[in-house]
Amino acid sequence: MSGPILVFVELGSGEAVGTPDRVSLETLAFARSLAEGLGGAPVEAVLFGADASVAGPGLGAHGAAAAHVVMDTAIVGAYAPAAWGAALAELAIARGAVAVIGPGTDRGAEVLAHGAARLGMPLAANVLAATPGASWSVTRQRWAGSLLEDGTLDAPVRCLTMAPHAVAVDERPGTSAAAVAPFAPTVSAADVVVRVMGHEPPSKGSISLTDAKVVVGGGRGVGSSAAFSELEELAGLLGAAIGVSRVVTSNGWRPHAQQVGQTGQRIAPDLYIACGISGAIQHIVGCKSAKRILAINTDAESPIMALADYAVIGDLHQIVPAISAEIRRRG
Repeated sequence: MSGPILVFVELGSGEAVGTPDRVSLETLAFARSLAEGLGGAPVEAVLFGADASVAGPGLGAHGAAAAHVVMDTAIVGAYAPAAWGAALAELAIARGAVAVIGPGTDRGAEVLAHGAARLGMPLAANVLAATPGASWSVTRQRWAGSLLEDGTLDAPVRCLTMAPHAVAVDERPGTSAAAVAPFAPTVSAADVVVRVMGHEPPSKGSISLTDAKVVVGGGRGVGSSAAFSELEELAGLLGAAIGVSRVVTSNGWRPHAQQVGQTGQRIAPDLYIACGISGAIQHIVGCKSAKRILAINTDAESPIMALADYAVIGDLHQIVPAISAEIRRRG
C-alpha cells in the first residue's frame, strides 16, 4: 500500500471557531476518491489551532483515518504561513506521504505553496479532477475559471489544491472516529516572522458566505452604501448572507469580506439572488457553483442573464422591496 494522502484542514473562526471549513470537508471527499484510485491509501488530516484536538475525531466521518494535530505553541495561537507550510512538509516526509492536498481557499493556497516549496515539489492549484497513476492526470481551472487545463503532475509527493466546490462534502455517519495524533514540528524564528497578530470577528449573528444556503448579492446597480438597506432587509427575511461584486468593495460601500468572485469568496448556495450585478467573469467564478441563480437587472443583455436560471428585468429598487413585502405578507 502507498503512503498516506495528507489533507490540510482549515478550522473556522468567529462563531464557527473549531469547526472544519466546508471547502476543507470537500477536499477530504476529493482525497477519499483519490485514495480509492491508489488501492485504498489512508487519508490523514492535518490541523492547526487550539481546537484542533476537538475537531479531529469527527473527521473520521469524512474519510480521515487519522488527524495530526500540530502542537507547537509558537504557531498554534496565530496563523503563520511559512511555519504552517514547514510543519506540513516535515509531516509529509515523516509519514512518507504520496500526496499533500489543501482547500483552494486563500489560506489553503498559501500554506500549500509554502509546503510544496519546502518539499521542493511542484504545486498544481485549483484542481477540479485528478486520476492517480504513474503520472497523475489533473484538470484545473485557469484564467478565473474561463479555461480548463489538462496536464500531468509527476513528482515523488503530489502537491495540489482543490478548487472550491469542485466536489460535494461526503459525510458518512457511523464511521470510526479519526485517531488524533499530536505532532511537534521543528519551527525556526524565521518561520514566524510573518504571522497574524489579531482577528476581527464578524458581527454577531452574521452568516458566513461560504456556508450560506441563500446569498443576496449586490453590484454597481445598487447605487450606494445606504441603498444596501433594501438588500439587507431581504437577506434578513430569507436568513441569507450578503454578497457583493468587486466594484462595491472598491467604492467602499461594503467590506471586502463580502466580496464574491475571483479575488473574493467562492460560494455554492442553494439560491443566489444577484441584484444590479452585470456578471463580469471575475464575479461569475465566485457564484457559478450556486444551484439556482435569480438575476435582477435593468439590462437584459448583461452577462449574468446567460447564467441565471431566473431573470427579472427591471429596477431592483422596486423589485427587491416588492419581494420583501410579499414574503412578509405570506409570513
